[in-house]
Amino acid sequence: MFIFRWIKGVLGFIRDYFKSFLFIFFVIWLFSPDEQHLQNYNLAKVYLKGEIMIVDEIVEELRDIYEDDSVKGMLLVVDSGGGAMDKSIEISDIVKKIAEKKPVVTYASGTIASGSYYASIWSHEIMANRGSIVGSIGVIFDGINYKELMDKIGLYPQTMKAGKYKEAGTGAREWLPYEKEEIESLINTSYDMFVTDVATARGLDINHSTEFADAHIFKASKAMEVGLIDSTGTIIDAEKRVEELAGVHKPVWEKESEMEKLMASLSTKIFGEISSSFDWKMR
Repeated sequence: MFIFRWIKGVLGFIRDYFKSFLFIFFVIWLFSPDEQHLQNYNLAKVYLKGEIMIVDEIVEELRDIYEDDSVKGMLLVVDSGGGAMDKSIEISDIVKKIAEKKPVVTYASGTIASGSYYASIWSHEIMANRGSIVGSIGVIFDGINYKELMDKIGLYPQTMKAGKYKEAGTGAREWLPYEKEEIESLINTSYDMFVTDVATARGLDINHSTEFADAHIFKASKAMEVGLIDSTGTIIDAEKRVEELAGVHKPVWEKESEMEKLMASLSTKIFGEISSSFDWKMR
């Protein structure tokens, strides 16, 4: 049974790996530098990777950088196709606050599109890997109509509601004309806000938004032509640019502690070992 395979996977991991990780954990803790030493940096690097859905951790990182006057500049490293609009805006607005106090450069190491581009627009400069995908400035609201499937298996929804538009977006039936209009209005309002913010932040002409927005997807060279990025380069170039803008005499970049690296490795190993005992994979 599924539950027994899961338990077997956990117990197998504990038997085979836990003692080794515990020993390594102790050795690193014993010989690692103290927290005060690890915090002796003046430039910070923040990573925005994968789908933007849960942002508590990166928001906390950004808050610390905003409040820490000893940090003189920040590099935001992005490789994300976007995600939730509200979460993307939350990151974007905090980046804007940081940029009002200290230099911020964004580096696109892979994809910087949709919500992740929104999150980056207030940086002083945006640099991209030459092979990066940039843009997709647009908004989408999608759903699925599963009424026909429910009819086949004999399931029928029962709904009580207050408010004409309360079922807008339901999957239990086809959307009614006024519901489509409501959703379309929401999407258009969100899109206008996105385009306006991009045009303002990047100094672009909003009257020519179809050139840089309209959900176009660009390679880095074309993105530079339409004004979505400032330059192409490598992560080394991006770091050097932050150092130049920050004007620090002796740049010291924030580094992950050995303990943080170990914990990240440990969590990856745990979930990898457990999932390997299943017949399915999360994607």
